Amino acid sequence: MNLAHQHRLACGAFCILIALALLSGPILSAVRANAQTASNLQQQPPTTAEGEPHPTGLPTPLHDLVEEAERSNPEIAASLHAWKAGTNVPKQASALPETEVTVQQFSVGSPRPFAGFSNSDFAYIGFGASQDLPYPGKRRLRSQVAEREADSLQEQTNAVRKRVIESLKQVYFRLAYIQQTLGTLESNDQLLNQVQQVVENRYRVGQGSQQDVLKAQLQHTKILQEIAHHHQEDGQLEAQLKQILNRPQESPDIVAEPLVATPLRLSAAELLQRTRETNPDVRARTEMVRGQETRVELAHKEFRPDFSVGYMYEHTGSQARDYYMATFSVRLPNRSRQSAALAEALENQERTKQELQSEVQRTLSEVQQQYVMVKASEERLKIYNEGLIPQSDATFHAGLAAYQANRQDFETLLSSFLDVLNLDLEYRSEVAEHESALARLERLTGVTLP
Repeated sequence: MNLAHQHRLACGAFCILIALALLSGPILSAVRANAQTASNLQQQPPTTAEGEPHPTGLPTPLHDLVEEAERSNPEIAASLHAWKAGTNVPKQASALPETEVTVQQFSVGSPRPFAGFSNSDFAYIGFGASQDLPYPGKRRLRSQVAEREADSLQEQTNAVRKRVIESLKQVYFRLAYIQQTLGTLESNDQLLNQVQQVVENRYRVGQGSQQDVLKAQLQHTKILQEIAHHHQEDGQLEAQLKQILNRPQESPDIVAEPLVATPLRLSAAELLQRTRETNPDVRARTEMVRGQETRVELAHKEFRPDFSVGYMYEHTGSQARDYYMATFSVRLPNRSRQSAALAEALENQERTKQELQSEVQRTLSEVQQQYVMVKASEERLKIYNEGLIPQSDATFHAGLAAYQANRQDFETLLSSFLDVLNLDLEYRSEVAEHESALARLERLTGVTLP
């Protein structure tokens, strides 16, 4: 929520507090309780400006949604199938080339099949088979290349899962913030409908000003506008969550749990070390480098010749004896072509090494930035809890008592109330940003933070 929205909300809520303070103590206590419990759901189902019911029910824990996303998200499922498909490649790469089976028929005197088979010593029917044999070690290296690619796919699957979970948490935290502040807006709107009549009655008996009446009416309209904005963002966030969870868009909406700041207990050095060891993107790049190293070894091995063995049996139709023929051939590699293939493999090896280094540096830099952000956020939250919020609250209550006794002007009291409300909203926004930063750290480090 930006500052303009906060000021609009503050003015409306301020009018409520002033009017109720002048009327009765119990109503003022209710307003204070409402301002201090913005995250609580209302006792009665709230409604939007269009009259649509706001989603109510028990909050859904975040870890339940994470487990559901891991089971149901199609992006995670697709990457998992890609990895499983890759695990079948090594067996294919290490297998012998296909065996070739041959049937021959040699006729004399006619092109028709089997013509002259029985009246010529040269006619025969032959049956044979041949098998290509790669140079020893080539099949093993090809299998290792495929295994490295499968390992890289597995790490990419983990990276996809981490990214999906991070997206889920980011949306969930924003939804929790919107739903908490939406409860405040809707409660204040209900109170403002009652207070508006009170302000008008005070103006009729000469105890208030026309400006207070107009401001109460204006703030009622502004709060309705803010409620509409919040419902719009709430609906958009719900749609995003259902997309991530692979739920139907017409399924019931999700109620988020109240946000609570989670302390980060790992040091920067521990986070950086875990990033080097368990970050799935880094591990995927590492497997790519290993795969290219094996490709270079295979390119060297490709300079070795391959072999082929075959056997043929030929049956004649005359009195001549049958023929038996065994063959052994050597396939010599084209050295210029293999030299180019080796140079390509060496360049790709260097490329993957540089890409790995770039990924490591980028990830470590982002981890350090997020760590600084989280620690600074924790300091700000401590200042909010131990200093700004209680101090501003005490200042406002003292100013309210002085205003009731006609010892303080309206502008000073308004300023103190704006401090209370703005600091409360800033605190809730800070908690949401803190949790979002932790979600980014979980993706970057590859581990679930305690």
